[in-house]
Amino acid sequence: MNIIIYSLIIFIICYLLLRFIANASTKKLSKIVRYSIFIVSLLLAALFAFGGRFLLSLPLVLLGLGLIKLKGLTIFQMIGLFRLIQTLRNSGRFSFNNKNNFNNSSDLSLEEAYKILNLDINKKITKEDVKRAHSKIQKKIHPDVSPETSRLSAIVNEAKDLILNNLI
Repeated sequence: MNIIIYSLIIFIICYLLLRFIANASTKKLSKIVRYSIFIVSLLLAALFAFGGRFLLSLPLVLLGLGLIKLKGLTIFQMIGLFRLIQTLRNSGRFSFNNKNNFNNSSDLSLEEAYKILNLDINKKITKEDVKRAHSKIQKKIHPDVSPETSRLSAIVNEAKDLILNNLI
């Protein structure tokens, strides 16, 4: 008899939850999901921190901060920025040690330029695709947003110019 009552309660809760999701606007639903993930991740981070597992709490705090768009960067944008920095470091164009070691001479290869702008070199792309990819990255790393990213911004601009010159 208890299983029937529990099943009925679970069914009613699921029905009401699905009905709420179906009637809610996507913006409101996105906000609710974002804040619930933020709260759950911070609670888990606090639990891990009190348990002495500080290393496990750090990713949860970063996830929570990224979800509330702290300083305009989400966790997905931070991952994209990290990938861009890794690509530039592997090509030798970016180093955290020297602040002013970049130059404007174009020793950037076409393949590196495509990688920097997250474009597929095998696909047919247009000028609009290049400009869209460039503006998407520049919104994250423009020097007006953060003065520390001026070198990255210059390299992204060089990649855009190289690809556009190669398309013509």
